[in-house]
Amino acid sequence: MKRIFSVIILLFLLVITSLPTYAAASNIQIKIDGVIIPSEVEPAIRNSRIMVPLRVISENLGANVDWLDSEVTLTKNNMQVILNTQSNNVMKNGITSLLDVKPYINKNRTMVPLRFLSETFGCKVNYINSTVTVECEGLVINGVKVKTLQLEYRMTMGGVVQQSSGNAYNETFYNTLVDNLGSKVEAPVNYSWMYTSDTLGSYYKGYQYDFLNLEGNSLKRFDIYSLIKDFSEEDLEGYPEVLIHDVTENQWYLFSDTAIQTIHQLKGVFKIISNTIV
Repeated sequence: MKRIFSVIILLFLLVITSLPTYAAASNIQIKIDGVIIPSEVEPAIRNSRIMVPLRVISENLGANVDWLDSEVTLTKNNMQVILNTQSNNVMKNGITSLLDVKPYINKNRTMVPLRFLSETFGCKVNYINSTVTVECEGLVINGVKVKTLQLEYRMTMGGVVQQSSGNAYNETFYNTLVDNLGSKVEAPVNYSWMYTSDTLGSYYKGYQYDFLNLEGNSLKRFDIYSLIKDFSEEDLEGYPEVLIHDVTENQWYLFSDTAIQTIHQLKGVFKIISNTIV
């Protein structure tokens, strides 16, 4: 009887030690470019690797995330990453390699190694005093480094000004704006923050994006305008629905709803500087 009991204990120990190491890491903070990244799912440690929720970290690194069943595709600039929650295999620009730790699901979130994500998109990772820091190269415009992306939008009463200091996110945001510029056009006859419906061909500004240097001065600013449609379709024929104004160069371009949706899909951490909405 004792021998049988000993065998059972031995088998139990073998099973336990063969399982992957998994531990909660609730005391670990993740900072990307100095900003603490909030997440519904806490980081965890598995097989000595810090595992993080894929979407929130990827988006704060400036990557687009697309799902198809159990397969996820991450894209940023000229990098494409394809991985599957059922496999250790990962494909980077068509070249297959292996992850140290297989992705897994925790509270409906896909967990992947943080170092893999960060280094894939050209960022450096360090772990000091329970804080994981991810540092990415900053956006440079005309030889000057961008410190902050400032977003401003207004409502009927008041407006909001908020800022992002995420280097990777800001770079992706800037590239997305520039890559979606359409043909050059002439400035509209009437455009402003105000919604004015008395002039045919008027445009109102929905968003203002300002890339600021270390001193807080503007390096590049883009304003997005939408056509005021308080006229008949016949009267509005020939007027583009969306325009974007490169304020720095004082040049207008065609834009599109699709481009706006692409911008809105980018997720980053913003700090509210001012909120006067009442």
